[in-house]
Amino acid sequence: MAPRWSELRLGDVCQKIGSGATPRGGSSVYLDRGDVALIRSQNIYNDGFHYDGLVYLTEKHAAELANVEVVPGDVLVNITGDSVARVCQAPVDVLPARVNQHVAIVRPDANQLSPLYLRYYLTSPEAQAELLSLAGAGATRSALTKGMIEAFRIAAPVAIAEQRAIASILGSLDDKIELNRRRNRTLESLARALFQSWFVDFDPVRAKLDGRRPAGMGEATAKLFPNTFTDSSLGPIPTGWSVECVGDVVECVGSGTPSTKEPAYWDDGIHHWTTPKDFSALQSPFLIDTARKLTAAGLAKISSGLLPAGTLLLSSRAPVGYLAIATMPVAINQGFIAMKCNERVTNYFMLNWCQSNLDEIQSRATGTTFPEISKQRFRPILFLLPSAPLVSAFTKTVSPLYDQIVTGLWQSRTLAALRDSLLPKLISGELRVAEAERIVEDVA
Repeated sequence: MAPRWSELRLGDVCQKIGSGATPRGGSSVYLDRGDVALIRSQNIYNDGFHYDGLVYLTEKHAAELANVEVVPGDVLVNITGDSVARVCQAPVDVLPARVNQHVAIVRPDANQLSPLYLRYYLTSPEAQAELLSLAGAGATRSALTKGMIEAFRIAAPVAIAEQRAIASILGSLDDKIELNRRRNRTLESLARALFQSWFVDFDPVRAKLDGRRPAGMGEATAKLFPNTFTDSSLGPIPTGWSVECVGDVVECVGSGTPSTKEPAYWDDGIHHWTTPKDFSALQSPFLIDTARKLTAAGLAKISSGLLPAGTLLLSSRAPVGYLAIATMPVAINQGFIAMKCNERVTNYFMLNWCQSNLDEIQSRATGTTFPEISKQRFRPILFLLPSAPLVSAFTKTVSPLYDQIVTGLWQSRTLAALRDSLLPKLISGELRVAEAERIVEDVA
C-alpha cells in the first residue's frame, strides 16, 4: 500500500523558527579557535556544511546569543544575500554553536516532521525555486523573513517512519560523501605537514646537523638534504638552496572574460572557464568542473587560451587566496593568477608553497573597493628554491595522497548526482523507498 501524504505548514510543526545576531563587538570578537562556533552563511551549502570560514566565540560572547543555540537536528537556512535559501544541518563536531543574523534555525517537532527529511525537502529543486521566489519578492535585497518560513508548506508522508526512511536513504549517500571529505582533509593535511617539515622547519637538515638520521624517509631521500645552513635574505637557509623571486621560478599568467552578452561565446560551450566563485565551494584544492563553459568563439577571445591540466590557480581578488589545481584544461577570468609549473618546481610543490605563504601573498594586495594582488606585485615575492631532486622527491611522496583526493572527489560527484536524482522522486512519492534502496545498494 502506498504511503499517505499530507501538506505541512512549517509554523505548525516547528518548535523554533528564528535567526541569530551579531555579538557585541562584531567581527572583532571572532576567533580562529574558541569555546563556541558561530555559524554564518559561508558555512551553509545545499550539499552540506562547509568548515571554511568557521569562526568561534568565547563563552562570554556566546552567552549574548543564548537564544539561538544550535542543537542536533536543527535545519539551518541562509536568509539574506546571494546565498539566500541555502540549507544544511550542522555536524555534531561543530557543536556547541550559535548562528548570526543571516542564518535562521528551523527546528521541527521530530514527532511530526523528521528534521533530516525537512533538510532534504528544502534542498529539492522545487522548494529551492519557491524559496528564492519568496526571497526576491519586492525587496532590494533577497531575504527570507520569519513569516515566510512559518507559512512555507511542504509535502510529507503522514507516517514519521516513512519520512525517516526517505531521509535515511538520502543521508546514506551524504554520509559517504562526508567520509570522502574527511578522508581528503586528512590526506591534504599529511601533504601540508610534510611540506612544513621539509621546506619551512627544515627538520631533516637540523637532524643531520645534530648527527641524527632524518625521520620518516629512506636513505636516498635523506641524502638530498644538506647538513648545514647558509645566511640569506630570508635568514638561515639550507646550504645549496637559493632565494629567487617567484616570478622567476614559475610563469604567471592572467586572462579575462568574453562578453557575457554574446550568446555565441557561451551557448552550448564545451571549454571549461572558471571564476573565483567556482572556488568558494571547493573543499579540496582541485578543480574538477566549472559552472560555465565557453564555445570555440568565446575561447578565441581569451589571450591565454586554455591553460593545461595541472595549472595552479590563485584567486587574485574577491577574495585573494583561493587555491586549486585544475584537473582539466581550463580558461580563467581576470580574477586569477595562473601558475604554469616546470622542471624547477611542480604544481604540488607550488600549491603547498602558496598555502604556506598565504599571509605574505595577501599582504601584497591593494585596492580601495576590494583587495587585489596583481601579477606585478606577486612575481617579486621571495621564494626559497630547494634542489630539483628534492622537489622531485617531495612530489613523488605526495602524489599518491593527491591522487586519492581527486579519486574521492569524483566518487563524491557520482554519489551527489545519484542523491540529486533520487531526491525529487522520493519527496514527491514517485519513487518508493524499497526501490530507492535497491538503487543505492547497486551503487554502493
